[in-house]
Amino acid sequence: MKSTFRMVPAGSMLLIALVVAALASCGQKGTADNAVPPVVFVPGIWDAGGTFDRLAEALGKAGRQTYEVTLAPDDGSVPLLALAKELRTFLDDRLGRRSRFDLVAYSMGGLVARSYVQRLGGLSRVDHFITISTPHHGTNAADLGSLPGFLDMRPDSKFLLDLDRDVTRLSRTLFTSIWTPLDLMIVPAESSRMPVGDEVKLTVLTHQWMMTDSRVIDAVLAALAVKK
Repeated sequence: MKSTFRMVPAGSMLLIALVVAALASCGQKGTADNAVPPVVFVPGIWDAGGTFDRLAEALGKAGRQTYEVTLAPDDGSVPLLALAKELRTFLDDRLGRRSRFDLVAYSMGGLVARSYVQRLGGLSRVDHFITISTPHHGTNAADLGSLPGFLDMRPDSKFLLDLDRDVTRLSRTLFTSIWTPLDLMIVPAESSRMPVGDEVKLTVLTHQWMMTDSRVIDAVLAALAVKK
């Protein structure tokens, strides 16, 4: 069979090139939109670094990108809302103002993260929100200090009552609270329980061990895998 070669006009070639480029661009955008969101860690009080190392390693093996915010000062000397504003600045600078992400917060960091989610616009950007040993209803251990951050963490503080006023808004995220009944920093330990979302209760011996216990890490991975 005789083959025939036909010249394609330059204008048509340009049109074809533009169509191919547009299709490729759409494909790239679809890939970005469907990409797995990063996980942002929010540490607790007196964080010396390394708190999230084991969890970050596990998430890295699962193909997840992680970021850890540094809250300063982290000694309770400033109100938790001020730290929430630091968190917002970090997220806007590192991830942009519109990208979505998951939040995993430990101890006091869970309250900082809640303040960001419920009061500073985070609700529209957060998919999974996981707190670990967070004193959602305050802790009697906060009575040991009189700095603004300690006052915010006392039971029935103005800060906590404000967050509880519309706590049901958290149900717009995939919220999970992970806690241990043996926690001596969160007193009573049941303060970590929430009326919304899912709850994972694990008998880990201490507050600090919550961030290294393999059961907690498995629970975080499982919670992050849940789909809406």
